[in-house]
Amino acid sequence: MKTYKPLSLKLIRRYSLKDRKSKVEASKAAGTFPEGGTFKEFMDSLPDILAGRDFREVIDAIVRARLNDRPVVLAMGAHPVKVGISPLIIDLMQKGIITAIAANGATVIHDFELSYTGETSEDVASELEDGTFGMAKETAVMINRAIKSGAEKDIGLGSAIGRLILKGRGFHNRRMSIFSEAYRLSIPATVHVAIGTDIIHMHPEASGEAIGKTSLLDFRTLTSVISDLEGGVFINLGSAVVMPEVFLKALTVARNLGHRVKDTTVTMDFNRHYRPMENVVRRPAASGGRGYYITGHHEIMFPLLAGAVKEALSKHKQLNN
Repeated sequence: MKTYKPLSLKLIRRYSLKDRKSKVEASKAAGTFPEGGTFKEFMDSLPDILAGRDFREVIDAIVRARLNDRPVVLAMGAHPVKVGISPLIIDLMQKGIITAIAANGATVIHDFELSYTGETSEDVASELEDGTFGMAKETAVMINRAIKSGAEKDIGLGSAIGRLILKGRGFHNRRMSIFSEAYRLSIPATVHVAIGTDIIHMHPEASGEAIGKTSLLDFRTLTSVISDLEGGVFINLGSAVVMPEVFLKALTVARNLGHRVKDTTVTMDFNRHYRPMENVVRRPAASGGRGYYITGHHEIMFPLLAGAVKEALSKHKQLNN
């Protein structure tokens, strides 16, 4: 067997630390947030490294987009509604910061229930035992009827539900409805359904024809929005599968029809998933644009984002008045 002696390090090559290129600089470290400070001072106090830098760049991209009258599209799963950030989304719509909404089928269900009874999100595990999960009558009957009405009138699923909540009776909490406010403001609000994934599909009132027609109309509306996204921002908030897939297809159609779409894409979620990373962050930006993945809880990260963007736009208006 070959024997080995300890290797001598006398002739190892070295260089001066001062000449080395380093990835971390003292100037990029966190600052101290002053008591009573502004959102901008808070953001400026974050380390200019990794997620701290990315978060500020996302804020800047949204502000830049709106100052240049470019779209800011919020795509989302249902969880943001369930953790209580609907009022923030509605506020950003009212202030002209969010210019379009796109969501999966579950989102509109929770939006409806909050608007109708002020409550949503059942205990799935316990109700699954006796087969009562998803069997709320009002949710199924009223939403399915609205979808059928939308199909008859050739309007999309999101608009059909928004109209129901805005004009229907008994919606004492309609101020909580993203879709109602989008309908009132004439902001595109599209819903992208996977048949069999939503509780309303388990009921006799469900019409595959109507669901398919209205959701397909919404896909084509979203594709029109994405076709105009050059210089804008697309945010995927908490959708791990449906919205990343829908966005990829809408972007493909837009580029296929000759629209130049080089934008900023952002995924915000509390876990990192394959499809949001590939379909939202990486692939769309492969030939231009920027993609970001901001990891953290919706109920913390989105309010921070909203507050920082609002303050930045407000200060810009003050400076230019």
